[in-house]
Amino acid sequence: MDFRTKIEIPTSDFKISHKSHIMIFGSCFSENMGRLFLENKFNTNLNPFGILYNPLSISQTLRLLIDQKVFTEKEIFEYKGLYQSFWHHGSFSDVDKDKCLQGINHSLMNGSNDIRKADVLFVTFGTAYVFRSLKENMVVGNCHKLPAAEFERFRLSVEDILAEWEGLVKDLRKINPSLRIVFTVSPVRHLKDGAHDNQLSKSTLLLAVDKICSMVEGLHYFPSYEIVLDELRDYRFYDEDMTHPNQIAIKYIWQRLSETHFDEEAPPIIKEWQKIYQALNHRPINNQSDDYKHFLRQTLLKLKAFNKKYPYICCEQEIVDLENRS
Repeated sequence: MDFRTKIEIPTSDFKISHKSHIMIFGSCFSENMGRLFLENKFNTNLNPFGILYNPLSISQTLRLLIDQKVFTEKEIFEYKGLYQSFWHHGSFSDVDKDKCLQGINHSLMNGSNDIRKADVLFVTFGTAYVFRSLKENMVVGNCHKLPAAEFERFRLSVEDILAEWEGLVKDLRKINPSLRIVFTVSPVRHLKDGAHDNQLSKSTLLLAVDKICSMVEGLHYFPSYEIVLDELRDYRFYDEDMTHPNQIAIKYIWQRLSETHFDEEAPPIIKEWQKIYQALNHRPINNQSDDYKHFLRQTLLKLKAFNKKYPYICCEQEIVDLENRS
């Protein structure tokens, strides 16, 4: 007897390898997946504007990359001692105005370059609810804890999302004709909206993604939402807040993603790298002992051999750090 429903995922018509250029945009769920891509040495640009939740904010930032926008003082503001941007997550905020702009523009420049050569763009929609700044007349990526009275909150419709992304996909294809886009809907439950409104929001996103993916070839859907809600469907796969999938769930989704999209060379490379990764992150009781110094030297040899075997995987920073430690 089978006591669960396993989500059947169609075989992907394209494969991701360690030679692929990957970009990831979206909610905190995309952050979890993105960190696993980075941890396993995939060439990945993760959230160049920080975590974003709604389809319109993600679209706005992708257009900034297409336009190669340069931010100036006019696009940031100061609130409670921090300089911030309505397009960016709070991780870009800073007490120093110049440092804030420098971080924003550095990430934007890298993102503008990467979107033009990316093989795959992963986009995770978290919620259909948006906040529009009444003063700026724009949907913001982050409210930065400004007073609620300064914003209008509403839910995007399927038509709103489709109208925005139909044009965006065309513009992305103009600068990168071979770009593949994989959409997901975050399984994180937005219970602050209420259980019913959360379901309405997720349903809106699912319907919109389905329509977007039917527009042209090269657009795909990965069912992370269904894997958690229908296949795992148990609170033991959530963190204590009962809204975010825990590490077991995240690793399972990663496994299903790798089975769907990775080429045959990726899993053995990941397995080989993970042994080195664990050694790099090992912290001994006595870091001055001869045994530990020998361990570092052996790890360095393995790291250099891995780098030579896979020259397209960037290991330079790890080699420098390990040489400094040993």
